[in-house]
Amino acid sequence: MKRATALGMAATLPKVLLGTSLVEQVAEPRSSGEKFWACLMHLSFNFAGQIKLYGGLRTEFEPDMAVWNAAIDRMAKNHVNMLFINLDDSVAWHSHPEISLAHSWTHEQLRAQLAKIRKAGIEPIPMFNFSTTHDAWLGKYSKMVSSAKYYEVCADLIAEAIALFDTPRFIHFGMDEERIDYQLSDYIVIRQQETWWADLYFYIGEAMKRGVRPCVWADYVWHHPDDFFKMMPKSVVQCNWWYTEKFSVNDVAIRSYLDLAREGYDVMATGSFDQENPKSIGNTVKFCSEHIDGNHLLGFMQTFWKPTIETYRAPILQGIDLIGAARSEYENKRRTKV
Repeated sequence: MKRATALGMAATLPKVLLGTSLVEQVAEPRSSGEKFWACLMHLSFNFAGQIKLYGGLRTEFEPDMAVWNAAIDRMAKNHVNMLFINLDDSVAWHSHPEISLAHSWTHEQLRAQLAKIRKAGIEPIPMFNFSTTHDAWLGKYSKMVSSAKYYEVCADLIAEAIALFDTPRFIHFGMDEERIDYQLSDYIVIRQQETWWADLYFYIGEAMKRGVRPCVWADYVWHHPDDFFKMMPKSVVQCNWWYTEKFSVNDVAIRSYLDLAREGYDVMATGSFDQENPKSIGNTVKFCSEHIDGNHLLGFMQTFWKPTIETYRAPILQGIDLIGAARSEYENKRRTKV
């Protein structure tokens, strides 16, 4: 019965909440043929939960403003035109101040930064990660998943973020790696089947009834392709990701790029930067621009997966330079073809 209900929601959601006109409105970049060239920056880093590699849970707002400002300036110079901002617990939320870190950005501070980002020609996009592998930032509510109180809190945060960003084009809900082998703390929560889908539809509904198109990480399709293609609304932008330099259809993530394109999903292809894989974003742009229909390839995202602090200034800026170089190469090839 639950699964039938979830399937019914999947069938009706795109028509009721994700109307065609809205999808068309938010899907297309600013001009014909232009792609989104995006970066992901972290205000919060508590999506990493108890992972010691990343220093464990933070209790205070962490980003270094000098690094943040340098990153925004470097994005503008590299013609990055979109910035996903991982908010989580690093805003002084009016609706739920109990989850906010000490010294989090106030509404006024965040709005000032959004104005600066827009002035630099960059479109800011809010992001939460509601995956149970990455929701330690929710504090006590991370242990109330799928309850009435949980839905109330999530709805409040989504609404507040959308208002702060003045009804952005997209909102990213994360939803990656919700598997037992990724959960390293002593408290494990995994939603499966209809429960995972019902919660995803809840987030989608909260966004779309406010006129904002949702994005998610696409790795659910790697492990559950049959369910994914039955249940995932085409209205949800798929941020499929692959963080190494080698692109082979033997890798499920690469096959998923092809499968998503074949099934007509809109894709924001995502790479990452670390010293061992500097060509990740460049190879992502090359592979996807050759294998995904241009109408469904919305653009590309570069990630760093580092806190926004002085220690990681160099790799963050280098990663931004790499997506800038990838954009230049992509556009040079387009001009050559014309």
